[in-house]
Amino acid sequence: MNNWIIMMIIGVLAVILGILALANPFAASITATVFAGWSFLFLGAFQTFAAFSAPSTGAKIAGVILGLLALVIGVHIIAQPLQGLLSLTFAAGILFLVSGVFKGVFGFSNFEGSARWALLLSGLVSVILGLMVLNNFPQSAAVLLGVLLAIELLSNGISAIALAFAVRSANNADAPQEDAT
Repeated sequence: MNNWIIMMIIGVLAVILGILALANPFAASITATVFAGWSFLFLGAFQTFAAFSAPSTGAKIAGVILGLLALVIGVHIIAQPLQGLLSLTFAAGILFLVSGVFKGVFGFSNFEGSARWALLLSGLVSVILGLMVLNNFPQSAAVLLGVLLAIELLSNGISAIALAFAVRSANNADAPQEDAT
């Protein structure tokens, strides 16, 4: 099977899943929360084991503490997905706010012209999103992660489909042409 066909299948599946996530954002939010919980669990276990190969005792202790913390967070989210959904939504709102403030400060202090305005606009959008999430908390928890997941799936799916067409075109251009004589 050609690589472009695989990319096309992945892209179409991602778009379908994105549409399904938009159709039922609460189910998608719970799915994203459980996925995050399992991610914390696996990464925490990996961090804990990797800490033992750290060069210094301080790094080992810090690695083990961070790994165990991630493990506890993962177990908590998996065992209590609705509470995890609230926690992750609150964290997302705070991250939007902090990200927006940093983009604004960075834009004012380090750039001029269109780059400054792009950073400032992006920062403003992030601050507005953060305020919207936190202003409507905990009600926003029911849909926020699902909508974000849906947007990510749609974006990835559309880009995979576009990439599949580009690869197919490149493959066709590289194929030997037969003479019509």
